[in-house]
Amino acid sequence: MASIATTCNSGMVFKTKDPGNNGAFLLQYNRFRASKSGATKAMAAPPKRETDPKKRVVITGMGVVSVFGNDVITFYEKLLEGQSGITMIDKFDASIFTVRFAGQIRNFSSVGYIDGKNDRRLDDCWRYCLVAGRKALHDANLGQQILETIDRTRIGVLVGSGMGGLTTFSNGVEALIQKGFKKITPFFIPYSITNMGSALLAIDAGLMGPNYSISTACATANYCFYAAANHIRRGEADVMVVGGTEAAVNPTGVGGFIACRALSQRNDEPHKASRPWDEDRDGFVIGEGAGVLIMESLEHATKRGANIIAEYLGGAITCDAHHMTDPRKDGLGISSCITKCLEHAGVSPEEVTFLQYSYLNLEPEVDIDTVPNVKKQHEVNVAISNSFGIGGHNSVVAFAPFKP
Repeated sequence: MASIATTCNSGMVFKTKDPGNNGAFLLQYNRFRASKSGATKAMAAPPKRETDPKKRVVITGMGVVSVFGNDVITFYEKLLEGQSGITMIDKFDASIFTVRFAGQIRNFSSVGYIDGKNDRRLDDCWRYCLVAGRKALHDANLGQQILETIDRTRIGVLVGSGMGGLTTFSNGVEALIQKGFKKITPFFIPYSITNMGSALLAIDAGLMGPNYSISTACATANYCFYAAANHIRRGEADVMVVGGTEAAVNPTGVGGFIACRALSQRNDEPHKASRPWDEDRDGFVIGEGAGVLIMESLEHATKRGANIIAEYLGGAITCDAHHMTDPRKDGLGISSCITKCLEHAGVSPEEVTFLQYSYLNLEPEVDIDTVPNVKKQHEVNVAISNSFGIGGHNSVVAFAPFKP
């Protein structure tokens, strides 16, 4: 983990175009400034670390539900291989849609994680959440027998969702219109609202610590990591089960994003449609799945002999305060969020080299190593994840290899 730079980017953006294709901008703010080419060049230095084991936050488990399956190792290997999980939609008839492809999950199985009766009732959003959450707990050696020996009032859950149970919501509205309110399922409200992933996972595992959800569009999961780490550092929890889940590949989700002109329409080459940094980019690609981490205080993890995967260093959240969908033209919201995160993590913004991901026609101003479609060996002291959502929500979190 410490020495691989994958084909998956951190989300860092130096140069981009607004959704309306009105031109490009360079991000410039305070000490975090782009060069003429839009890139910083210095090497990353080891970060200054929190020393109090009660406040040091480490990662002890990971769980995923993805287009590449429900296994973290397989998921990571596919990323290293540069494989695309974007395919034509067959979950519903998309033939009349102007966008007919997505990151659609196929052959999903919850056997061993959700009982059959509940599985049939649940929205996919919560099915993905429960499986990814249970896998993360298992990966952290926090299975049910172990959990029963731990103070579960000190274990919280914070799994967010931008859209929530959209299929349940759509079906409920359709039932209301076509058949009347008496035909609405009693699960309509519970399985539609965005907090239900955290609630169901807590009920399933008996976790009684801080529990809620965050919904900030594409920035959601990073907001959750940031908030969960703060619960641990404030002494409100020893362990947090945290991440994001989405299942909006349905007529309402795809149709809605088409309506706001946010999606790529590259139906002839769906596997090449997602192309950050590319001159020919024409929108994003909608996908589905769930990712969950187990965040834990170093003190608690050490006492129970947990395997430590990585360390959370810090994060930041800001708002563009500009427009519902367009980013600020000066990039202030994003660049300030990156700067604040690096400062919070103890990393100097001047001492960073960014590895990015691109496809075909790289913007001419970008001369950093974008690691296009290949894997490269690279020493990584700090990795940041950036997520910027509709509404101007910006979130950045920093992780590092764990060192005692």
